[in-house]
Amino acid sequence: MTAATTRPIAIKIDQDTRERVKRLALARHRTSHWLVREAISQYVDREEKREAFRRDAVNAWNEYRETGLHAGGEEVTAWLNTWGEDGEQAAPVCHA
Repeated sequence: MTAATTRPIAIKIDQDTRERVKRLALARHRTSHWLVREAISQYVDREEKREAFRRDAVNAWNEYRETGLHAGGEEVTAWLNTWGEDGEQAAPVCHA
């Protein structure tokens, strides 16, 4: 990210949190600014992944409701029990 693409933003945090950020920044030999920016970046990355996971789950549920295709718990467990063995089985085929 270049300086030309960044814009300042102001946030309000309580004094206790502000002091905690300062202490952690000192311990990490970083600035409070760097620490807050890194925290926001990591939070946004994590929440984007969480949202993608949620979207995938909703799409899978909708697909199941439309098609009825699924693999049963016993079939999946039997397949998983072969993982890492010489005779590892293929994933179960979905069926209605």
